[in-house]
Formats: sequence, structure tokens, C-alpha cells
Amino acid sequence: MLGATLKAHQYLEAVQREVGKLNPVELDHLAAAVFERYRTGRFVYIIGNGGSGANASHLCEDLGKGTAPADENARRLKVLSLSDNTPYILAWANDAGFDRVFVEQLRNLGEAGDLLIAISGSGNSPNILRAVEWANAHGLETFGMTGFCGGKLRRVARHCVHSPSTDMGVIESMHVVAFHYVVGRVHALVHEQLRQGRAA
Repeated sequence: MLGATLKAHQYLEAVQREVGKLNPVELDHLAAAVFERYRTGRFVYIIGNGGSGANASHLCEDLGKGTAPADENARRLKVLSLSDNTPYILAWANDAGFDRVFVEQLRNLGEAGDLLIAISGSGNSPNILRAVEWANAHGLETFGMTGFCGGKLRRVARHCVHSPSTDMGVIESMHVVAFHYVVGRVHALVHEQLRQGRAA
């Protein structure tokens, strides 16, 4: 943990350097993928463990509320965090194994054309990899959110947003920075489409 060895100003300088390493093309690609699900009425699913699970919940809430049009009759983005269904997760973990807690939910819900955003700082969480592999095989678009060297997830996911930091807390922070941009960009794309529809 960087905060255990650095003074506050050193820590903040280190975080600033990591922000500069995020690839803006990857962020725009993720935003475009989310917007495509809004445009086509498909679902966005988000998964993660621990801090990445909390980030999955955060991104889900921000995408669902932060992109919602003011017009109550307008389409809204369909987005779910599969990290939030605690009884479902516990049932599968208890009865079949923790590596199946996400893939089994996808088997109930996922369809070709949906999007799976898989968050794993290490890139090596078995339950994340299993879900991504299933999604790839069943026509879902997959995005990994990774850190360190990217692990297996960086190779398995069709696309990736990568933070090369070696500190898990900083990686999770970089993912939140990326997500807040993505939410804002999707918001802009949704409302631009609505304006064009009204002008037509």
C-alpha cells in the first residue's frame, strides 16, 4: 500500500502519474460500447470482487441514474451489477464453488449483443475469467478493467482498460476515474441522440 510508505504529497504525486498512464482511446471505446447497448436496448452487466465489486456497484448506479433522460417516456440504459445479488452469490458459492458466482447469473440473464464489464485488479480472479469466457462464447462483448500486468483477463477479454500500477488501491482508484469519465461521455451521447430525435 503506497499510503503506508509515502507522505501525503508523495502519494498524490504518484496517483497523478498513474492517471496520466490511462489510455483515453480505451476509455472512449468503453463509453461507445455502453452507449451501443443503450441504443440497441441491450443489457450491460458488471462484475468484480472486493473493492472491484464495490466499483461494479458504483458504476452500475452511476450509469443507471447518471445517464437517465429527464423525459420519463424516453429509453433508459439497462444495467446490472452481478456483484450485488448476495443470496444468489452465496447459494452458488456454497453449493457449487465461488468460481461460478458470476457465470451462473449470466447463464440466466445474458444474451448475444449484451456487454459484460469485468473488473479485476490482478486480472486473475477465477470467477471473473470464467464469466468472461462464457460471455465470449455466447456473443456478448467483453471489457476487462485491469491493473498490474493485466493478468489473464487482459488476454481473455475482447477489449480492456488497463492501469499499469502495481498498487491495488491505486488501481481501483484509476478504475473509478475511468468510470466517471465513461458515465459522463455516455450521458452526453444519450442526450445528443435525444436532441437529434426531437429535431428530426
